[in-house]
Amino acid sequence: MEEKSLEFGAFMEKFTLQIQPSSSPHELPLSGLTFAVKDMLIKLSSYFIGIDSRYVTGFGNPDWAKTHSAATSTAPAVMDLLMGGATCLGKTVMDEMAYCMYGVNKHYGTPKNPYAPDRVPGGSSSGSAVAVGAILVDFSLGTDTGASVRVPASYCGILGFRPSLGAVSTVGVVPMSQSFDTVGWFARDPKVLNRVGRVILHSPEVNPIKPSQILIPEDCFHLSSIPSDRTAKVLIKAIDKLFGGECVKHVILGDYVKDKVPSLQHFIDKGNEDRNDIIPSLAALSNAMRLLQRYEFKINHAEWVTKVNPDLGPGISERIWDAIKVTEENIDLCHAVRTELRAALSALLGDHGILAVPTTPDPPPKVQANPATLDLYFSRPFSLLSITGVSGFCQVSIPLGMHNNVPVAISLVGKHGSDSFLLNLVETLYDTLKEQFGLIKD
Repeated sequence: MEEKSLEFGAFMEKFTLQIQPSSSPHELPLSGLTFAVKDMLIKLSSYFIGIDSRYVTGFGNPDWAKTHSAATSTAPAVMDLLMGGATCLGKTVMDEMAYCMYGVNKHYGTPKNPYAPDRVPGGSSSGSAVAVGAILVDFSLGTDTGASVRVPASYCGILGFRPSLGAVSTVGVVPMSQSFDTVGWFARDPKVLNRVGRVILHSPEVNPIKPSQILIPEDCFHLSSIPSDRTAKVLIKAIDKLFGGECVKHVILGDYVKDKVPSLQHFIDKGNEDRNDIIPSLAALSNAMRLLQRYEFKINHAEWVTKVNPDLGPGISERIWDAIKVTEENIDLCHAVRTELRAALSALLGDHGILAVPTTPDPPPKVQANPATLDLYFSRPFSLLSITGVSGFCQVSIPLGMHNNVPVAISLVGKHGSDSFLLNLVETLYDTLKEQFGLIKD
């Protein structure tokens, strides 16, 4: 394990945390499973098992670690997993201050993508995704504010779940942007993904429910550079086999959002309306999300950044200082967009409806890519990723094998509060999806 973890660069620090069960370990839902945690996610202290070992949450940056004290308590999300019988094996590498999507860290290195070593693993929960993809742990915890679980899950060929906003406690998590911050998790096995979900969501085991409809937004899949027969058509065939094709419905999501979210007009770039490589209303959604995210990051961290002037990597430094300069202008409109979008998508999905989207429209970029180029590269994915971010809905990224030697993924989105339904659906669908994409020869 130690040699493999060094080889993949997933861990910042290795240790073992577990709670000695008072009853038989076989009665615990996560008994025998190991996990890792992202370096921003936790307050961690092992005093509760009789060892006074306290860990500093480093937020991906050594200056943060130097200026913050060791934890005196353990985050509830981590405690739930330990109480459930799982064993924590350490903290994982992340992008500095969670303000990046690449998975590159100038201080701690870039965790190696286990399925595409020449490609970035995605961030900011890079090490957590790599630890699962490289089979160093059974599952791991990350955080997802902009897409920091969904993107690395997609890039590393594993399952990644972003829960409904507020469904999992963020106490003990370093805040990035509280309007969007969630604690998510990664796994290779949908059964493990679901078992973790039942524990961390405090939800009982319930029988799977057939989806009332699966919405395929044609415009979103046209945005993707990955052929639809490797994504949408694989899902449609699996749905048809399991539930019948009548529940599949095709929509134009961009038009629907433009109609139903009137506050978005303030964020639409008129120069984008005739472009074929973006969806203007979803690009506007992304603009609103990033504005509110920057504003909340400033509230949370401007004092520390200006006082310490931390050593930050290329690209991240510029992004953080830009956030520090943001004003309150249009912030009320951002909140209006959130309210309108949640209502609009709730009405669109109805009871037990699911929206399918590409997790990301393009394959992961090369490790050596220029940070300035990468910023432009990620403008397209954010238009898709902001759908769940702004609405606060739950989303799962599901791997669909490889295409041109890089992982391919699709996402399913469920309305706010439907986390258990979505996790059950993934477990039900997964083997049939694998069967369908296994028939495809690249």
